[in-house]
Amino acid sequence: MSTEPAPAAPTASSTLEAAPDAPGSEPEHAKRRGAGRNLPAAIAVGAGLAALLFVTLFVVPQAFAVLAAIAMVIAVLEVTRALAQGGLQLPQIPLLVGVIGMVVSTVVFGAQGLLVATAAAVCVLILWRVSESMGLSALRDVAGGVFALAWIPFLGCFLLLLFARDQGEMLVLLAILGPVGNDIGGYVAGVLLGKHPMAPRISPKKSWEGFAGSLILGTAGVTAVATLALGLPWWAGVAIGVVLVLVSTGGDLSQSLLKRDLDIKDMGHLLPGHGGVLDRIDSILLAAPATYVMLEVLLP
Repeated sequence: MSTEPAPAAPTASSTLEAAPDAPGSEPEHAKRRGAGRNLPAAIAVGAGLAALLFVTLFVVPQAFAVLAAIAMVIAVLEVTRALAQGGLQLPQIPLLVGVIGMVVSTVVFGAQGLLVATAAAVCVLILWRVSESMGLSALRDVAGGVFALAWIPFLGCFLLLLFARDQGEMLVLLAILGPVGNDIGGYVAGVLLGKHPMAPRISPKKSWEGFAGSLILGTAGVTAVATLALGLPWWAGVAIGVVLVLVSTGGDLSQSLLKRDLDIKDMGHLLPGHGGVLDRIDSILLAAPATYVMLEVLLP
């Protein structure tokens, strides 16, 4: 008979130490803060987009509306494909025609043209979808289409309304600098200092330290353009900058929530290191009307 002692029963602590990561849990190395993307590609693409924006704003301003229309068309296609994974079948033809119509109407007739074109696009969308079939699925598809029209071309056309005003190129730059400063400041501060998650269920890598960096850099950039290039009071620049950072952060979190619900990482793959076009302009879509409203309220 063997006299060796029987092996001790595994304790709870030893079992946990030896067990692999539980399904759905995030391994420790994955929790470390980092870029999470191809950083050289992201920088190169970002620089290229900045150069393209500069050319269309200051060198060939006639092309700015074309650039905006192309970006919104691609973004609508991306959101249409993304929502298809959630069971929605958005009719692409009326959506794309609606985008072009809203852009042209805004350029030619201003804010009134945008409102009329939006209403017309919604009517065409409803008639187009219900002509195919009726029922709950048609209602859901129409609701998704109206959401896409309101989110992308309607909000995006506020950039064209800003561009049509005096010093419009600088106003557009003002609206874009808020989201850009929000992204860069949040990324740098989050990577270097991020310890306290801001919304872990929605966007695990966003931290309160990153938000502080977004607030500082975004507000500083907007205030610099507002005061030095537009001659606005410093307090107006600070107020607009803070609002744009808050709106941009909300836009980022909202799209992250949508992508989480649809179980996708990016809306598209057109821009290496950035994802899709909608992944780049989601915050700008909210910052443009926010800038327009803030200018009307503070400096009518």
